[in-house]
Amino acid sequence: MDADHLVQMANRIATFFDAMPDREEAVEGVAQHIRKFWEPRMRRTLLAHVRQHGEQGLHPLLAQALRSRETMLMPAA
Repeated sequence: MDADHLVQMANRIATFFDAMPDREEAVEGVAQHIRKFWEPRMRRTLLAHVRQHGEQGLHPLLAQALRSRETMLMPAA
């Protein structure tokens, strides 16, 4: 699974939710979308990529969602 492609996809999701006036609702929307519609392998790859490379290249809303909702996004082992 290509982590750079996953970052691009996640950034597009964040761009969509960035239009919401309530920032917390937007963060929750990004996290819930990724949790509901991304398979566990995709979420693991994205989170591992961010741990290894930091938040560079992430939409700010995506970065906030990953920081604040990491436990929710991490699939069960």
